[in-house]
Amino acid sequence: MRQFFKFVLATIVGLVAFSFLGFLIFAGIIGAVASSDDKKEVAANSVLELKLNEPLTERGRGREFGPFSGSGSTGLIEIKEAIKRAKTDEDIKGILLNLELVQGGMASLEEVRDALLDFKKSGKFVVAYHEVSSEKSFYLSSVANEIYLHPQGTLEFNGLSSEVMFYKRLFEKAGIEPYIFRVGSFKSAVEPFFRENFSDSARYQTVSFLNSINNHMIGQVAKSRGIAPARLKVISDSMLVHNAPDALRLKMVTKLGYFDEVQDYMRGKLGLAKDKKPNLVSLDDYTDGDKADEKEGKTSGNRIAVIYAEGDIVSGKGSDDNIGSTKFAEAIRKARLDDKVKAVVLRINSPGGSSLASDIIYREVVLTKKVKPIIASMSDVAASGGYYIAMACDTIVAHSNTITGSIGVFGVLPNIQPLLADKLGITVDRVTTGKFSDLPTITRPLSDFEKRTLQGEVNNIYADFTSKAALGRHMPVERLRRLASGRVWSGLEAKGNGLVDVLGDYQDALNIAAARAHLKADDYRVQRLPRQRSSFEALLARFGGGDDAEVKARAIKAELGPLYPAYAQYQQLLQMRGVQAKLPYSLEIK
Repeated sequence: MRQFFKFVLATIVGLVAFSFLGFLIFAGIIGAVASSDDKKEVAANSVLELKLNEPLTERGRGREFGPFSGSGSTGLIEIKEAIKRAKTDEDIKGILLNLELVQGGMASLEEVRDALLDFKKSGKFVVAYHEVSSEKSFYLSSVANEIYLHPQGTLEFNGLSSEVMFYKRLFEKAGIEPYIFRVGSFKSAVEPFFRENFSDSARYQTVSFLNSINNHMIGQVAKSRGIAPARLKVISDSMLVHNAPDALRLKMVTKLGYFDEVQDYMRGKLGLAKDKKPNLVSLDDYTDGDKADEKEGKTSGNRIAVIYAEGDIVSGKGSDDNIGSTKFAEAIRKARLDDKVKAVVLRINSPGGSSLASDIIYREVVLTKKVKPIIASMSDVAASGGYYIAMACDTIVAHSNTITGSIGVFGVLPNIQPLLADKLGITVDRVTTGKFSDLPTITRPLSDFEKRTLQGEVNNIYADFTSKAALGRHMPVERLRRLASGRVWSGLEAKGNGLVDVLGDYQDALNIAAARAHLKADDYRVQRLPRQRSSFEALLARFGGGDDAEVKARAIKAELGPLYPAYAQYQQLLQMRGVQAKLPYSLEIK
C-alpha cells in the first residue's frame, strides 16, 4: 500500500510540475504576442538592413516568433513601409542591402526597387553587399550608391528563363490517359499533361512576354548603372560576367570587398571611429508590417478598402495561401456595404484557378462598381482567373512586367482504368439508372458523345468569359477574342493591346481610387481585407496543427527537396474542380 501511495504522489507532483511548466510556456507566448507590436527603439545614426531571404508575398506572415515561426514570408507592404519611413527618419542614415537569393516576382521587386530610388532622393545612402548575387538580387542592388561583391563571389546576369516539367511519359508509364478540353490556341495550361515539350504557340508567347520583361529590366538597370542599354544587353546575352573581376571590369559592381570593408564604408558615411560598429536595424525591428499605411489619415472616417487576392482561385473559404471564392466575395461585399469605405482597390497576385469561383468573385466586383470606385492593382501575376476578377474594375493598373491575360479555360479528366487494371490488377464494374449517370468518371474511357458534351461546356464558359471581358474593356467581342485564346502577355504588351489601362504600382492604384472617390491624400485610412489571422492564432495553429497545411507542406518539401515542384503541381491537379481559368503551367521566372 505504501508503494501505491508513493506512485500516486509522484504522479500528482509530476502533473503539477508539468502544468506549471506549461503555464510558464503559455505565459511566455502571451508575452511574445503582447510585445510583438512593440518595436525596438531605433538608436541615432543607424542603418536599416534589408536581407529579404524569405519568399516575398503581398502580406507577410509567420515571422513574429523567431524560431517558433518556422518558415514564413516577407510582406511587400512591410518592406515598402520600412523604406518609406526610413526616408524621413532622422535616426536612419542609410540602407544596407545584404542580398543573396531574393525570392519574389519581377513586379514585386520593381515596387521595392522604386521605393529604394525614392529613398535616395533624401540624400541618404544605399549600399549593397553580395557574396552570391542572383539576377533578381542584382536587379534590386543596382540602385545602390556602392555595390560590393565578395572577391570570390559570383554575380548572375545572363537573362531570364522559365522551364516547365512535362508529364506525358509519366502518365503513359503509370497508365493514366488524360482527356483534355480547352479553348484557344494559346491555352497551354494543359500541355504538360499530353506533350513532352512546348507547342509552337506556347513557345511563341513565352518568348514574347519573357523578352518584354527582360528588356524592361535591362532598361532599368542601365539607367541606374550608367551603362548603355545596348551594351548591357550584350553583357547579358553573351554572359560576359563569369566571376567577381568580370563584374568589376564591366562596371556591374563598384567594389570587390569583404563585409568588414562594407562596414568601413558605412563608418565613413556615419562619421564613426574605426573601432565603432555601425548599428544595423533589421526589418523585423523597424516595421509595423501589415498595419503599414493604416495610420495615414487616422483621424478621418473615410476608408479605402484594399482587398488582397493572392494565390490560386478555389471554391469555398480557401486558406491563407489561396483565394477562396466565399471568403473573398464576402470581403468585397463587406467593403461595398460599408458606408465608411469610399473606394476599393483589388490587389491581385494570382495565376487563376476555378472558373466558377472566379465568376463568383467577379459578380461582387460588378455590384461594387455600381456604387463606388473599384480599381484593380496587378502585382506579379494576374492571369486567366486572375484577369477574370479584375476585368470589371473601373481601372486596371499593372506593372510593365506583370504577367497577365491568358483569357481562356480548360478542363482535364483523367482515365485511370489502365492504371487500375494493368498496373494494380483492379477492375471496376458499375450499375447506373441512365446511360450517363456515372459522368464524370475517371475509371473508364469516355465516349465520343461525352467528349463533345464536356468540350461544349468548356466552349460555353469561354464564350461567357470573353463576352464579360469585352464588356469590361469596352471593345468588340471579336477583337477581344483575338487577344484572348489563352495568350499570356506582359503588362507592357497588355497595355498596348487595351487589356490594362495604366502602367503603375500599388500606390498609383491607391491614388486613382482616392481621386475617383474625391478624397484628398490625408483624408482616408486604408482598411485591409480579408482579415488575417492574428500572430497568436497563427502560432497556435502551427503548434496545434488544425487546418494549417503549412506544417505538412514544410515537412514534405524538406523530404522531397528538388522534386517538390513536381509534387506541388500534382497536388494542384488533384485540387482542380470543374472548368479551370488558369495560367499556363506553373510559371516561374528565374
